[in-house]
Amino acid sequence: MSQNENRLTRCFASVFPDLEPEDIRRTSAESLGSWDSLSAVRLAAVIQEEFRVEIDSEVLANLDSFEAFRAYLDSLSPPVE
Repeated sequence: MSQNENRLTRCFASVFPDLEPEDIRRTSAESLGSWDSLSAVRLAAVIQEEFRVEIDSEVLANLDSFEAFRAYLDSLSPPVE
């Protein structure tokens, strides 16, 4: 697992503390009942702070899973191993 994935996992864990680490990578808004608009905003804020990026609100609407956030972050810069 890359350093970026580890960092992203920690971000998700801080917003969704009840998730087991192995479940985080499969998490999506559809699969997680506690993923609502407020938690989505908190998650985006945590990720923006951790990765020092600004996520455009139009893009944020499509970031509805761990995998979507991972792919988005990878598109901004090469993953750090």
